[in-house]
Amino acid sequence: MPNIALILLGAGDSSRFQASISQAPLNQTSQTRVTKLPRLPKKQWLRVGEIPLWLKVALELREVYSFVQCILSAKPSEKKYMQKYLDSFGLDFELTNGGNTRQESLKKALDCLNDSVEYVFVSDIARCKIPKDLSCRILDEVGKYDCVVPYLGLSDTIAYCSDSKLEYLKRENLKIIQTPQLSKLNALKSALANGDFTDESSAICANGGSVGFVRGAVEAKKLTFLEDLSEMSLPKPSFRTLVGSGSDIHALDKGNGIVLGGIVIPCEFALIAHSDGDVCLHALSDALLGAIGGGDIGEWFPDNNPIYKQADSAKLLQIIVDFVRDVGYDILQADLTIFAQFPKISPYKTSMERRIAEILQINAFKVNVKATTTEKLGFIGKGEGILVQANVVLGYFNWKNLFHFRGER
Repeated sequence: MPNIALILLGAGDSSRFQASISQAPLNQTSQTRVTKLPRLPKKQWLRVGEIPLWLKVALELREVYSFVQCILSAKPSEKKYMQKYLDSFGLDFELTNGGNTRQESLKKALDCLNDSVEYVFVSDIARCKIPKDLSCRILDEVGKYDCVVPYLGLSDTIAYCSDSKLEYLKRENLKIIQTPQLSKLNALKSALANGDFTDESSAICANGGSVGFVRGAVEAKKLTFLEDLSEMSLPKPSFRTLVGSGSDIHALDKGNGIVLGGIVIPCEFALIAHSDGDVCLHALSDALLGAIGGGDIGEWFPDNNPIYKQADSAKLLQIIVDFVRDVGYDILQADLTIFAQFPKISPYKTSMERRIAEILQINAFKVNVKATTTEKLGFIGKGEGILVQANVVLGYFNWKNLFHFRGER
């Protein structure tokens, strides 16, 4: 059997997908009050039941052949989180850092291949409904061409329009190119060194290599725009609810005020911390990370890193919130309890709720801040520190709501 490696490309930012949503006409019916859309997940993190799209594709393609090596191109910031999924499902994919373009990501993946690899079977995570028989048709042609490509024909009349000419093209000569594509490794590496290309076949063809075609599959359409979701059978009707909790403590000292819940509270105290010491936002950060299994705030922002000295905790929380949304979750609710003898918190609770809601991009009524003393007991009662406990409720992002938001049914 030929030594074939599987390469999946999934390091993109879903820019066209995001743009197709943000530019869509909004539902302005009297029954629906529309607000600005929050940050949306990347398409590779949309859920199929409980697993993200990239994992679905990886699981399916891993089964079509005894690949000698499997590589998954990913965003550097997402690799650690993705590894947890791979470990959970016993997948032996190697995660590589993606680049700014598809070709850059592919080149980086090729550089990680073992010397034994002769061919590469390359596909995109966005090509998320690849029938097994399509993959088999491609693999059956191994060794016959420098690149084997699935294609679809055209049934409509096609015209090419330029400023000076209108030309009708022979549709029988036109092909819609799909992935996966199977390429000879040496031919592909040589071709990619000679320019920028959108896929393997165009690179190899431009470099004088041979390209063979097999029948593609209509269902193997690439997920690019919002409307492409309408043809997919996801997500499932039931959505799992995830709960996370977090807590944080900081000592109090004499000072000129503290930052708590994203706002400044004038008082004769200061919080001792590497960052600005916002105990509320630190606890909330840990709660969010706990809900998604994303580690803890100390892993994300180590207190021995000088870059986080006096850091604004609201900006750190925003990074975590963006990550939570990027990887497919909705933030549904947040509840915080502040244990502090000093200073008095009650006058500031509403302002805290509004600021936290702003960072989380949810309505303020979904955020609750409670404050209590310890009746002068313990280190809190002596005014030596502040403790905050936070709880959050998340849900898997339901992309079907986007059609309702846009006014479609």
